[in-house]
Amino acid sequence: MFGVQNPRRPALCRFGALDGNGRMNPDILNPRALDERFVVKVFMAFAALAVVALALNVAGRFAGASIALGGHSTDTTTREVVIGNDVVVAPANAIRFDHARHDGVAQRLDLYLRWPDMTGYSNAARDDFNIVGGRKALIYMTLEPRTMSRDMSGRLDPIYRSLIEPAGEKSDSGVLMHRFTEKSGYLGEMLAIKARPGGEALVARCLHGAAAAELLAPCERDIQVGDDLSLTYRFPAELLAAWPKLEYAVRAKALEMVKTASR
Repeated sequence: MFGVQNPRRPALCRFGALDGNGRMNPDILNPRALDERFVVKVFMAFAALAVVALALNVAGRFAGASIALGGHSTDTTTREVVIGNDVVVAPANAIRFDHARHDGVAQRLDLYLRWPDMTGYSNAARDDFNIVGGRKALIYMTLEPRTMSRDMSGRLDPIYRSLIEPAGEKSDSGVLMHRFTEKSGYLGEMLAIKARPGGEALVARCLHGAAAAELLAPCERDIQVGDDLSLTYRFPAELLAAWPKLEYAVRAKALEMVKTASR
């Protein structure tokens, strides 16, 4: 029964003072033996704490580096991402999301580049990628399979003309900003049109108003690249003033990154 001692077994034996033969355990009365066992236990405890502290320190260094980068990467290793029949070759530091920075097959690829040099993240460009000081200098690009036969410029006359108000507001850089009609489904947006001599007009949709002022890239435009890809690039409204240069830079970067069966 619990709490009842065995009368045939001395209590000293149960508490370790006697060994199994009923003889006195010499260690129980030896202060040096007690001290040695205590020192060993204390040493092992401190050793275990030291191992845990070392592991936390190493983990902290890796986590600290990741937090400091804020999800960005300085890795310039080239990654090959297959989307449909096209292969996108891009440095890891230009790929926006960490989970996509590897070779393989994907449904889409999101990139971000700094204007005007069109390069990915680096320590020197840290402030621009972290929007320090409020400077908007990032171009966001998405590559994915085409779902429409025409790009945004090609959709101007057959689609957008009937959805915008005829009169537009012309900016100092020559960009016409047209409001969408109430029935268009594009409320809160404007259509930006930049005429180009001898070529198709540049066309983009831009949010406007208070909401647009808080966004890093309120304007977006899509173009066709590669064999069967659509490239949508989003950019700050301030870059409408340099739109032809921006368009050229985006197309040049796409030509550099997208590899097709023909080249």
